[in-house]
Amino acid sequence: MDKSYTPQNIETKWYETWEKNNYFKASGEGSPYCILIPPPNVTGSLHMGHAFQHTIMDSLTRYHRMKGDDTLWQCGTDHAGIATQMVVERLLDAEGKKRTDFTREQFVEKVWEWKETSGGTISQQMRRLGDSPDWDREAFTMDEDLSNAVQEVFIQLFEEGIIYRGKRLVNWDPKFQSAISDLEVENHDEKGFLWHFRYPLAEGAKTSEGKDYLVVATTRPETMLGDSAVAVNPNDERYKDLVGKFVMLPLVNRKIPVIADDYVDMEFGTGCVKITPAHDFNDYEVGKRHNLPLINIMSPQADILAQAEVYEFGGKPREDIDNSLPQNYAGLNRFDARKQIVEEFKSNGLLEKIDDHALKVPKGDRSNDVIEPLLTDQWYVAVESLAKPAIEAVRNGDIKFVPENWDKTYYHWMENIQDWCISRQLWWGHRIPAWYDENGKVYVARSEQEAREANGLSADVVLRQDNDVLDTWFSSALWPFATMGWPNETPELEKFVPSSVLVTGFDIIFFWVARMIMMTMKFTGKVPFKEIYITGLIRDEHGDKMSKSKGNVLDPIDLIDGIDLDSLVTKRTSGMMNPKIASQVEKRTRKQFADGIEAYGTDALRFTFCALASTSRDINFDLGRVEGYRNYCNKLWNAARYVMMNTEGEDCGKENSNMELSIADEWIISRLQKAITEYEKHVNEYRFDLATQTLYEFSRNDYCDWYLELSKPILYGDAYSDEQKRGTRHTLVNVLENMMRMLHPMMPFITEEIWQRLKPMVNTETDSIMLAAFPKFDASKVSDKALTDLEWLKKLIVGVRNIRGELNVSPGKPVNVLLKNANDNDRRCMQEYRGFISALAKLESLEEASESTPPSATALAGEMEVLVPLAGLIDVTAEVDRLNKEIEKLTKETQRLSGKLNNANFVERAPDAVVAKEKEKLADAESALKKLTEQKAELENIGS
Repeated sequence: MDKSYTPQNIETKWYETWEKNNYFKASGEGSPYCILIPPPNVTGSLHMGHAFQHTIMDSLTRYHRMKGDDTLWQCGTDHAGIATQMVVERLLDAEGKKRTDFTREQFVEKVWEWKETSGGTISQQMRRLGDSPDWDREAFTMDEDLSNAVQEVFIQLFEEGIIYRGKRLVNWDPKFQSAISDLEVENHDEKGFLWHFRYPLAEGAKTSEGKDYLVVATTRPETMLGDSAVAVNPNDERYKDLVGKFVMLPLVNRKIPVIADDYVDMEFGTGCVKITPAHDFNDYEVGKRHNLPLINIMSPQADILAQAEVYEFGGKPREDIDNSLPQNYAGLNRFDARKQIVEEFKSNGLLEKIDDHALKVPKGDRSNDVIEPLLTDQWYVAVESLAKPAIEAVRNGDIKFVPENWDKTYYHWMENIQDWCISRQLWWGHRIPAWYDENGKVYVARSEQEAREANGLSADVVLRQDNDVLDTWFSSALWPFATMGWPNETPELEKFVPSSVLVTGFDIIFFWVARMIMMTMKFTGKVPFKEIYITGLIRDEHGDKMSKSKGNVLDPIDLIDGIDLDSLVTKRTSGMMNPKIASQVEKRTRKQFADGIEAYGTDALRFTFCALASTSRDINFDLGRVEGYRNYCNKLWNAARYVMMNTEGEDCGKENSNMELSIADEWIISRLQKAITEYEKHVNEYRFDLATQTLYEFSRNDYCDWYLELSKPILYGDAYSDEQKRGTRHTLVNVLENMMRMLHPMMPFITEEIWQRLKPMVNTETDSIMLAAFPKFDASKVSDKALTDLEWLKKLIVGVRNIRGELNVSPGKPVNVLLKNANDNDRRCMQEYRGFISALAKLESLEEASESTPPSATALAGEMEVLVPLAGLIDVTAEVDRLNKEIEKLTKETQRLSGKLNNANFVERAPDAVVAKEKEKLADAESALKKLTEQKAELENIGS
């Protein structure tokens, strides 16, 4: 083996070997175990959230593959409607072209070309992370078989009346001129205004205060052109007599009613609220309750219309409402119209006041344009009938959330579910299989020919296909069964539905998880998965959300391969339109990463993710953890080198014969059995943090720190027989080999490299560690005596080492040790393990203490005292001088900290965290000072 561990030398080599040999495919034997990858966008690249979840999924996949299960990790990508169309339009824009320069078919062809050349970035990055899905089954939501499944689901739901077309309010992105989902809307905190307008009362009505107007407040003045009513709370005595009367809508001169509704907060503003059902989601619900007209005043570009469009709920045009609008607003952009409306209210004496107001401004996550609630014709899924069995599946335990408290979130969403808008005004995506004749009648079918034949339409009837495509969440809702071959009856559909577990984030429980449950149960009669493991959100080490503007975004590939500072800064600041933000990000980056990011390798990153995978909602990612686990990889590598140097070419008892196990051998074998049971318990409960802790403590502490040291007296000493040496060599190899198999699911590369070196010395015909069986617990290999005696041995050795450390005695200098208050068991262990004790504690002698003992340093090992006589061991005078210097230094530090904390100005003005840190420093300094003072007193007693 190479002297140093270099992950770059082994990772690509082993991944290519695994993939070339088709090791990732389901075996066809054993119990089915399946995980569905949440399909990342085809436009995307691997971010920290992906890397975290993929590590969990791959660890589970590799573990169950080693357990002998028929294991499938189904992978694939989502076609990402808006995101992909935006990428391709940007590329065309760089060429001086627009989407509309092409036919729809030509543009879609351009998208497919981009997908073939540039759409596989994330798949390659998944390989760098060590992901082991069945790449031959990689799916894409626009593949022909998945598209057929989408079409079949749409048609069946339409024929059952569950899918319908209607005019309703949606999140509208004026830049893309498309409806978007709630998940694609980001609410930005911005400073804005609250405009207070006077609406004159009609027909001589007066308020209780004698005013002939009502004051309403709005953050969006432009929408007042579409007001249908003014609402007050039914319990508000101020306006009780005005309910049922009317106001004259300024600028438009439309008479609108005063209505009473519990939606109105009497304490907010004046207690009067303008109701604009066609331009506000809350107002839409109020309007529905009171059968108000829906008055749309905006175009898809968010410009003011020349004439309003007026509808009743259900989409039927209303002819009884005056739809005229002031012509001076026609064609104006909504924000220009806002300015002009405010000025006109002011000039007419109808502007009461303007207040500063903190706003939540909804913006499209792709376009960054302000989202407009807009009344449009869209396709919907009536989800109530689908939701009921999906709720029951979780309630009766067919599907289990982990952690289980997430089921409350699921129930809340599902029990208050609204019909789902599934159409998008895009060219890229699954085009809706619907055709219209010249009268607007709709025909849903698999093709235009089928629509004609099924409805007896002649060739003279002109049909046009719906231009809209389906929301990408619609096709991804079919992921559990469409990827398995539905609507065909396939072996995979039978075997891997339901899948075993879904690993995903809490932010898409409704948008994806719930919809998969509804759709899969509807079309297969089965639940899509048995368990849902909800992961936390990866944040930076301070708990802040990772974002480009903060400069705290980490790229997992950078952590694996390393990146120099200049390249890191370029990545951080590229694409930022605001030079000031880019400058701030560069400054933070240079401060945080003075030398760039070190190459830590995949295994260290994966083990870090697993160690952080607790049940917490938020997970703070600290680079220090990755560095620590990189050092851990070095520790494993060096341990393997030690084992190889002492076993290669030697008789290691491969046939388990003619060898004798020492107490140390029996102890590490017993500890291995304990580690196996603990690890499997934690993995089965999705406590990957505890599973990694078990592995770390066993491999690093038990095996590397203790057992390897315990093996040296046997291998290098003359007091042990060939049978004992053979037993230790056998144990070194076999425990390390078992340990590599236990670590493999989380750390696939280093374990494969080491395992291949051990393979000739163990009984296996397996070609790769990933196909080897996971270690099995064997109760017959647990020795209670070995576990108990080794704990006694460790306490004694640690006691001696602690004394050495406290007195600055060189680790290589032999010391005399006396044991006081020893019982019969202590005496037995002292005699049986004298060789181990003398070697590991570097002893000159080991005896039981007499009644009279010389001045000694003391440590406790259970009830027994461990004494190290100090006479002749150290230069007492020199040591006292050294301690005096340390005491003087610590005394000054405690005085400085005490003075600081007694300063009222500091305590009152400094942040709580800073004050707490100073208090912690003082406590540590006082503790250290006390300890040194006690050591000095002991030494002075010796000197006297």
